[in-house]
Amino acid sequence: MALLIALVRRELNALWRDPWQLALISYIPLIGMLCLWWLFSAGLPRQLPVAIVDQDHSQLSRMLTRQLKANPVTEPQNFTDLAAAVSAMQQAKVYAIVVFPYDMKKDLLTGHKPTIDVRYNSQFLLVGKLLSSQIQLSLGDGLLHVAGLKQLANGTPKSQVAVNLSPVKSQTTALFNRNNNYIGFLVPPVLIALWQLLSMLVMANSLNRELHLAPTNQNNGVSNTLTEHFWPKVLAKLVLFTPILMLQGSFILAWLYLYLALPMAGSLALLLVAQLVMLLAVWSLVLFIFVVMRDSARVISFCTALFAPAFAFMGITFPTHDMPQLAQWWRLIMPSSHYIESHVSVVSYGAAWPSVAGQLSSYWGFICLLPFIYLLSRQLLPSTVSANNVVAVVDSGVALPAKGQ
Repeated sequence: MALLIALVRRELNALWRDPWQLALISYIPLIGMLCLWWLFSAGLPRQLPVAIVDQDHSQLSRMLTRQLKANPVTEPQNFTDLAAAVSAMQQAKVYAIVVFPYDMKKDLLTGHKPTIDVRYNSQFLLVGKLLSSQIQLSLGDGLLHVAGLKQLANGTPKSQVAVNLSPVKSQTTALFNRNNNYIGFLVPPVLIALWQLLSMLVMANSLNRELHLAPTNQNNGVSNTLTEHFWPKVLAKLVLFTPILMLQGSFILAWLYLYLALPMAGSLALLLVAQLVMLLAVWSLVLFIFVVMRDSARVISFCTALFAPAFAFMGITFPTHDMPQLAQWWRLIMPSSHYIESHVSVVSYGAAWPSVAGQLSSYWGFICLLPFIYLLSRQLLPSTVSANNVVAVVDSGVALPAKGQ
């Protein structure tokens, strides 16, 4: 216990002398989380620019343009030709194109079926899906009105027109997002992905610091040699940084579900347990990468490349079963992909502890890393210490004996 207390004090002193590490556990998470929330604070995208290419120039095409204008999601912009509209879409000035063809009104009145060309940029997944549905809805309402007038002109009774146009009416209601609010849909997984990345950086920086300490010096009576008391040093890092990072995770949940009052069906306590397990899994993976690579730049680069696409692999905006097999394996490596299943089940379905406990069992692969970490640390870390000692001797200006002397 005395050794652990000394090691924790050693970590506190190192933390106080490291401005970057202090920033990672203090204001950087707060600023990042608030900025991400602000980006989605509107709740639903509005007035997205849509290019209108009117080749018909009829009363019908102008009426359909007004229908699009009345939709709060779309903001029509007139273009003289299709080439200019396509160029604007390629430059991300508009997100969709609607082309009203020549003689559209004439074809409708004469019983033909004109084609209204609707194009949208599917690279913007959510924007593309939203525009596709809203444009079809606006154009459909306008064309139904025209079809109703045509039936009335043909002598169809007014009471029968609605039945002929829409014999079956459907209603779509989002069970867990009734207002289609993007805050409750996107912000939680985005913040969890950011929190995972910050947690990785905190542990990776703390471990990398051990590689650059002079082995001959002592800190709070503890040797700086990498292999000496290596596991107590790791335990001290966990004791210090786990409460700090859990405080950040708790802030995310309190901000979303207590302050913003997003819909919450389950218990926040279960999410805190799931966050703790996820945090330990993140750090076990970082520790494994550190022991294998033992180079600060490579550790940070590899961990960043591994965790950067966490949001895309959570399955929130893209179905994971449609991903390539390699991407699905990559997804299993990231702890956030396991956590998000518990998060969704608790928030949306009100899952209780037995269900969450079953989901937490998916972390068994990270537990299996611990024996490998121990064996690799026994074999690889001593060679790193020897290499660092040679570098320390060279840097100190001591002349090494020539070969053969």
